[in-house]
Amino acid sequence: MSLENASPAVLEAGHRNPKSSQMSDAPFKSEFLQTMRARGYIHQISHPVELDEAATTGRMTAYVGFDATASSLHVGHLIQIMMLRRLQQAGHKPVVLMGGGTTKVGDPSGRDESRKMLTDADIDANIAGIRSAFERFLTFGDGPTDAVMVNNDDWLSKLGYVEFLREYGPHFTVNRMLTFDSVKLRLEREQPLTFLEFNYMLMQAVDFLHLHRALGVGLQMGGSDQWGNIINGVELVRRLEHKAAFALTTPLLTTASGAKMGKTAAGAVWLNADMLSPYDYWQFWRNTEDADVGKFLRLFTDLPLDEIARLEALQGAEINQAKKVLANEATRMLHGAEAAQTAAQAAQAAFVEGRLSADLPTHEAPAAELEAGIMLAALVVDAGLASSRGDARRLAEGGGLRLNDKAETDAKRLVTSADLVDGVVKLAAGKKKIVLVRPV
Repeated sequence: MSLENASPAVLEAGHRNPKSSQMSDAPFKSEFLQTMRARGYIHQISHPVELDEAATTGRMTAYVGFDATASSLHVGHLIQIMMLRRLQQAGHKPVVLMGGGTTKVGDPSGRDESRKMLTDADIDANIAGIRSAFERFLTFGDGPTDAVMVNNDDWLSKLGYVEFLREYGPHFTVNRMLTFDSVKLRLEREQPLTFLEFNYMLMQAVDFLHLHRALGVGLQMGGSDQWGNIINGVELVRRLEHKAAFALTTPLLTTASGAKMGKTAAGAVWLNADMLSPYDYWQFWRNTEDADVGKFLRLFTDLPLDEIARLEALQGAEINQAKKVLANEATRMLHGAEAAQTAAQAAQAAFVEGRLSADLPTHEAPAAELEAGIMLAALVVDAGLASSRGDARRLAEGGGLRLNDKAETDAKRLVTSADLVDGVVKLAAGKKKIVLVRPV
């Protein structure tokens, strides 16, 4: 049986609109799916009645996969991590799959070009860096609901090529694979899709099958762009093992203004503190658009829903209080209560009281260069307040750039050691982003 003839209960879900892809508005029985729906995580589910029954009558084991393309995950991954947290909170077992093997191939979903090829050493180092973030959100151990982390390189790299083709190739048709968005969009844009990347969806399906056999995994979760890849695994498990398997995806998050979640002018909002300070992380959430506050509180905090409803109902300037709660809760969850409090106090000192704090982000500039003079636009980019000199120039011309608390409209102006005040130069972009430049 090929995927072209897969059961309608699976395939129809992938072609419905976001509301109807939940299959119906009938109440779920399981605590897990009730929470997932109430907090806004659900975009698509395969076999929803069966999944609800499985989550009600027993302990499920579910996984989400993360490729190790960098030494830290970013905020765009956070909704997937929170799904695993909700699963564990509901008494089920989460599995974190690190894509040590699939990272060697590269997921073509949502991309117009191939990913950079990483060495085994690069991938291992990235996995080591990523693990620390998960330990903030999940409880790892040997208990029945404790999370485990596995690496698909452990089984994928052991598969012989002929063995892989003979055992799994007959269960997939190229006709069907060409209909998946990850492939179709790349081809429609006339961008090359390598045969290496074309194999990615088969490898992901094999992951589900392996985890089902090894750990009893019955559910894979991910973003909606992964629906086709996940359904491949669901069908492979059901066909070869004759056991229940399910898919659940979340909506792809954008802000109220349409921007991609987790992207800023200065780049990605990383989860590791050595790549983004807890203060900058706090400021990211503090700068949330008004219309997104309630949604983000439901998705990214453990606050009760009735308290979230109260906060998102605040009007006018009072909504800023809700944003501070969001920033405090999100930062506390990732970096701890002390870091969240320190970030909040630093923001209070800088923006309300006009004082400098040692906890503000800093950028070190060579003293000799500062003595000679550094163009303001270049310094703003180096300090992470803009993504390019053009962005810095537009920021200055729009009145959004301040040097030592004074608006500066000339992005070509030289910043020198004469601008040092108490040993630093204070740069600010907009109302809420400050960096202290220190000579070294």
